[in-house]
Amino acid sequence: MRLLYLEHNEHAKESALHLFSKFFDHILTAQDGKEGFHLYLNHHDRLDVIITTLSLPLMTGIEVIEKIRQHNSDVAIIVLSELHETHLFPQTVTIGVDGYLFKPLSLAQFATTLQKILDTIILRRENRQKTLLLEQYKQVTNASSIISKTDAKGRIIYVNEQFCRISGYEEKELLGKSHNIIRHPDMPRSTFEELWHTIKTEKKIWQGIVKNRSKNGKSYYVKTTIQPLLNAHGEVEEYISLRHDITAIMSDKKQLFDFLEAHKLCVLILIQIEDYAILEKFYDKASISKIEQTFYKALLYLMPSICGFQKVYFLENGLYAFVIDRRSCQASKEELYETLEQFLSSVKEYIIKVDGIEYDISVVCSYTYGVFKIFEDAKIGIDHAIATKESIIYADGLSDIEYHTALKNIETLYMIKTAIERQNILSYFQPIVNNQTQQIEKYESLVRLLNEEGDVLAPHAFLDIAKKGRYSTKITKIVLENSFNALEKIPKVAISINLSMQDIEQESILETIYTLLQRYKKHAPRLIFELLESENMKDVLQIKQFIHEVKAQGVKIAIDDFGTGYSNFERLLFFEPDILKIDGSLIRNIHTNRVNQHIVETIMLFAKKQKLTTVAEFVENETIFKMVKDMGIDYSQGYFFGKPERL
Repeated sequence: MRLLYLEHNEHAKESALHLFSKFFDHILTAQDGKEGFHLYLNHHDRLDVIITTLSLPLMTGIEVIEKIRQHNSDVAIIVLSELHETHLFPQTVTIGVDGYLFKPLSLAQFATTLQKILDTIILRRENRQKTLLLEQYKQVTNASSIISKTDAKGRIIYVNEQFCRISGYEEKELLGKSHNIIRHPDMPRSTFEELWHTIKTEKKIWQGIVKNRSKNGKSYYVKTTIQPLLNAHGEVEEYISLRHDITAIMSDKKQLFDFLEAHKLCVLILIQIEDYAILEKFYDKASISKIEQTFYKALLYLMPSICGFQKVYFLENGLYAFVIDRRSCQASKEELYETLEQFLSSVKEYIIKVDGIEYDISVVCSYTYGVFKIFEDAKIGIDHAIATKESIIYADGLSDIEYHTALKNIETLYMIKTAIERQNILSYFQPIVNNQTQQIEKYESLVRLLNEEGDVLAPHAFLDIAKKGRYSTKITKIVLENSFNALEKIPKVAISINLSMQDIEQESILETIYTLLQRYKKHAPRLIFELLESENMKDVLQIKQFIHEVKAQGVKIAIDDFGTGYSNFERLLFFEPDILKIDGSLIRNIHTNRVNQHIVETIMLFAKKQKLTTVAEFVENETIFKMVKDMGIDYSQGYFFGKPERL
């Protein structure tokens, strides 16, 4: 555990630290309130307990606690006080203190107090893990989907906000229950018998349409995919369900869905008021409703008559629809696009007047011709239009793309989980040769995944998905272990390991690195960390400190993919590298692209002045090799010398 201790009295601090060190792995100390709060801000995400006295200079203990609670209501706080300060305790209770200690401090007193708050600390850690899990599943779906998880017996162990919203139940009402709580009596028993046979007996994915009933009795329909999650022994541990709401929520929407059901081939146009969230922020519901209704009445007039639309459907939240049987609208998709451009021009000139106030409205449009999932296609088209700032989107087939992407992400996560459990995360090594001697002097460690079919997958097949969940950290630790072990297998040759800025900012990965460096201390001079720059750097000082600490142990620092992305010479100086790896996009066609030649020449001029070792990536043939060698680049890496392989 990690502790922040605030104490002004040096003698008392020395005595207390001797005691605290028996319980805490890492301890930060501060002599005054301002310093203590500053340390908290810099390390809050890694602290378990804060112990503070009440009498502190610059900022009192109570003031420090108040500021911390404004920032974080979870961290455990203990007050260490003199007996004459007990009159302040009522005030500390109101601001959220978890426990109290009295001077002089004793082992028994401290152990008793700490034991009382351990349950609180554990509960808070579990809550943080739960938050991370929720974020993982949000990332997987890449859409506004309804998600739940159950244990092997079908009891609900997780629901997202969309599940609670559509069902009308609070999370606490759902956890521990089965999905029978939302089952609609109209659903045939045979559907659920088939569902459970598929996911439990056959251990396969089930897909279908399910009619549910919310807490208030309203019906809703969801397109459902249920995936059983198996452990290494092939036993079901959990079930995860991904749903998409296809319900007619409002009367106009019900009419629209009925029309789509009755007319198998339709032309559908969705119109969305752009920046609707801004309307919600600045106006009350009554004003927004008047704006929506006024616009609703004008839409038929504003829409050109190319297809002869007879009705506007008002759906919800500034969303409107036009629909017509395809046989009644002979316009091509190009002609309809031009029609929507005319419509947008008319909307720009249209002024909505409500209660004497004028409003300008801008909209985005999505349209589709289709038979299946036509509304889902068009709705996803609206989402794409908003995300990409495009005014008009042709949306045929978008829902299939979205759905299969989400499903593929779930399957990939399961594949990663299985590979980790079965120790099938592997390290392959690609040689890096000295351009003068053409001898292998280094290897770059590259991650691979062995799937259940025996195929070895490159990072592009799984790493991006892993980074969206908790598996990325596990993979990084495995690669670190494999790479350090390789130092024992191949003496006199260096091993290069890729690290992202996010890796370095994770405490658990840093602990793994420092532990391995201690274990393989004699091999540290043969170790290289390749840093990949990113705009997502959060803790610059921590990264700087990491570089200094590992370099002090003999480790070399390389900048990967230099010359593209976020690389620049100023940031290069910040990282103080020993090695520059010139990006493969510059090297791959350097023999035919003069611009790339000039960029590499500039990089080499700088590198030589800074006395940096240089490595050319993607050296794929002899012509490229001769060219980079003539340019003075020190090392080459690429398929001309060898592909990544097991050692």
